[in-house]
Amino acid sequence: MEYVTLNNGLQMPIVGFGVFRVPDKKECEEAVYQAIKAGYRLIDTAAAYTNEDAVGAAVRRAIKDGICTREGLFSTSKLWVQDMVNEETAKAAIESSLKKSGLEYLDLYLLHQAMGDYFAAWRAMEEAYEKGILKAIGVSNFYPNILTNFCETVCIKPMVNQIELHPYYTQEGALETMKYYDVIAEAWAPLGGGRYNPFDDEMLKGIAAQYNKTVGQVLLRWNIQRGVVVIPKSTHEERIIENIDVFDFNLTDDEMKQIATLDKGYTGSRAKHFDPEFVRNCLNNRIH
Repeated sequence: MEYVTLNNGLQMPIVGFGVFRVPDKKECEEAVYQAIKAGYRLIDTAAAYTNEDAVGAAVRRAIKDGICTREGLFSTSKLWVQDMVNEETAKAAIESSLKKSGLEYLDLYLLHQAMGDYFAAWRAMEEAYEKGILKAIGVSNFYPNILTNFCETVCIKPMVNQIELHPYYTQEGALETMKYYDVIAEAWAPLGGGRYNPFDDEMLKGIAAQYNKTVGQVLLRWNIQRGVVVIPKSTHEERIIENIDVFDFNLTDDEMKQIATLDKGYTGSRAKHFDPEFVRNCLNNRIH
């Protein structure tokens, strides 16, 4: 496993396991357990995914079985929009995430969206960070202008910004802004989110064949070589194993550039944060 270093000195695995849209508790627990067994040490969930409890159960099971230690795992969850009302609601949400997961602390906790009173929520997260129950704090879906204002305003700068990042949405400007503020980029939907048919792309298939790898492994490697943390999701054991087997080859500079030509920009993104209707839907989507 390779690691990135957060701006507070904490080491974070560059490949993790995501559980977005895995609401079935038994399926989620088993997938996370198999992921830890396969060597993943970063597990990413969120309050909005409604599976923090299943992730926690898998973590405790893996520790009990001697597969890993708690200190060797990097657990992540996120604060949803409805809890960004004020500092008290945010504090309650943090406690809820800890209680559901059954963990004494979380290695990383993120503001899920730049919506609601996220500055008040951040103050609650800063307090929890100072207490040590959150080992690192960060944000998600913060575009460059939002991230800039945020970093210039808050007391503790975010350590991570989790955004949509893949060859069809390269977000080079976002990466430059994160580098300026020493914020680590983390990619959700690193395989494209099932929207672009990369597995049928002849260019990608050609590069994959050259390294005796799959297209999925090439997509993940592309982001890793940009210094981006990736959190692919799968509930199939063979794919879980495949997605972490990405450290024995390197793409050339020309291949990196060639893959980046697939970029479609914001028009191809899944989450339309500049669409008022999308924002209203997030603000009105109660998950508790």
